[in-house]
Amino acid sequence: MATLTIRNLDEKTVERLKQHARQNERSLEAEVRHVLNNAAQTLTQKEFWARADAIAAMTPRDIAQTDSVTLLREDRNR
Repeated sequence: MATLTIRNLDEKTVERLKQHARQNERSLEAEVRHVLNNAAQTLTQKEFWARADAIAAMTPRDIAQTDSVTLLREDRNR
């Protein structure tokens, strides 16, 4: 595991992180670790569009797709 030192962090940011840590019943260090891990898992814009294109490629082009609004209205009317 690596060690990371963050300097010159705004005091308001530190206080907010402490608040989040208390609410989540974690130490400040654990909270920062959690925030950084989540940020690192977020897709980049390039990854997002590559995944969206892959999903779109699975949709047959020659079959008409039903508008989701129509499906929602039908479901509500049941």
